[in-house]
Amino acid sequence: MRRKLRHPGFDQTLDQLRAHGFEIAPFAVVPGGTLVTKHGAGAVLVAVEDAPAAFAIRPGIMVRGEVARLLDRGYQKFIKTSQYELPASAAQLQSIHMFSEELNQVIGAISLYNESLGTTSDLYQYDRLQGREDEAAHPAGGRPWETVGEH
Repeated sequence: MRRKLRHPGFDQTLDQLRAHGFEIAPFAVVPGGTLVTKHGAGAVLVAVEDAPAAFAIRPGIMVRGEVARLLDRGYQKFIKTSQYELPASAAQLQSIHMFSEELNQVIGAISLYNESLGTTSDLYQYDRLQGREDEAAHPAGGRPWETVGEH
């Protein structure tokens, strides 16, 4: 018979984060949200039933009290807030990566291989795909490998 794994409660998780040097503050924008910051990066956590915590806002750089999203445009990564969009520096990307790794380790989140290689983005907006026409509205002429008529 399997044993049930006991996860620490949300308050215990916050205490563990404080013990590891994270700064904890309430976050009024998200109901029940708690802002966790370290290394100039931050994330918003909320209490959930089956885990110690869950992300309401994924890790990003702190810009004027706001957790900025990481936007990948294919040729460069950008830091995007509600008011600004700035090119991301290598130091900012390293801060987000270090923060994410430490946070996931303390809260016991699953560590994914692609995330361990480097910083992953929240949004992907490649310039070649932006503004592409809807194929349903403008169907392609035909498929070159299909024969038309008797040929």
